[in-house]
Amino acid sequence: MSAPLLELSGVDVHYGQAKALDQVSIQVRPGEIVSLLGGNASGKSTTMKTILGLVRPRAGRVLVDGTDVTSASTPARVRLGLASVPEARRVFGQLTVHENLLAGAYTRRGRAAIAEDAARMYEYFPRLAERRRQEAGTLSGGEQQMLAVARALMSRPRLICMDEPTMGLSPLFVDKVLDEIARLNAELGIAVLMVEQQAELALSIAHRGYVLATGRIVLAGTAAELLGNPAVQEAYLGKAA
Repeated sequence: MSAPLLELSGVDVHYGQAKALDQVSIQVRPGEIVSLLGGNASGKSTTMKTILGLVRPRAGRVLVDGTDVTSASTPARVRLGLASVPEARRVFGQLTVHENLLAGAYTRRGRAAIAEDAARMYEYFPRLAERRRQEAGTLSGGEQQMLAVARALMSRPRLICMDEPTMGLSPLFVDKVLDEIARLNAELGIAVLMVEQQAELALSIAHRGYVLATGRIVLAGTAAELLGNPAVQEAYLGKAA
């Protein structure tokens, strides 16, 4: 079994006196899609912010490919291969689609290689190619999500952290976004850590998953194991245990 690409080990996070994460330990291996499930205030977004260096833990470690990045800046983590698709997409609305893509390569050098990658993104997402000169704020929610994914890919990541990628999307675009996540994982081998409330959707494309409740990991297993777990069925799938 390959070594973890990302590892959180015994992580505690506090906001003032309130403990948001309590001894959280998770792993993502190269090429995996891992879902992090949980309801509101379960600690999902705090976990993601800790991984990206936006929140510093009071205890525990964050490692990327074996390197301790617990005290490293967000740009330093991006250079090690992490990228983010934030909640609510957060594209730069007044910039064009193409300018948003270039912003995703902010840690890189080499104009020719960046231009080649932008062209590749238009091949992956033809709808973005049609709108390359359009302001991102005028795109539909699904198109903005595609742009957020493409922007993250511009850093040439090994792992993309996605925070609620299906939030606010129509059912049609939910399926499209999940299909694109699975395709990028299969074709490019990029690992994905996906924070999601909709368990059945997330586990439909994931290899493994973790369930957070009040800041603690309460369940972990393969996607099939979690889908078949009565506690997950009752809490997230609307089925009686």
